[in-house]
Amino acid sequence: MKHRIEHDLLGDREVPNEVYYGVHTARALENFPISNIPISTYPSLVKALTCVKEACAKANLELELLEEKQANAIIKACEEIRAGSLHDQFVVDVIQGGAGTSTNMNANEVIANRALEILGHGRGEYKFLHPLEHVNLSQSTNDVYPTAV
Repeated sequence: MKHRIEHDLLGDREVPNEVYYGVHTARALENFPISNIPISTYPSLVKALTCVKEACAKANLELELLEEKQANAIIKACEEIRAGSLHDQFVVDVIQGGAGTSTNMNANEVIANRALEILGHGRGEYKFLHPLEHVNLSQSTNDVYPTAV
């Protein structure tokens, strides 16, 4: 199988097995091919996004909103990305519709799928750790994106 099936509010969609991003990023690639410059062109933005996501995971752990194993996997994934891993998975266009929603979702999905691997699960097995319910917990794109920038 070359694809996994992921689901969002628009329905099911195939996502290549080899990628760490998910359905939201795949749709953004289709809907916003504006400049053909991916956000990975700006590694400082990718690193800043992981700083925000890591800080949120730590806060959510302290507030007992995340299980310790989930928080630790998110933190580890963020550390790996900041060290240079998976930057090629940050693929959404730097110019996009909305206020950075696609960028935030790209980060959530890459972090979630790497965290799933850390936990011993496969990419897309979101019942164990979800991009929105866990990685983006207690956050808004309107907070995450400007903070990272």
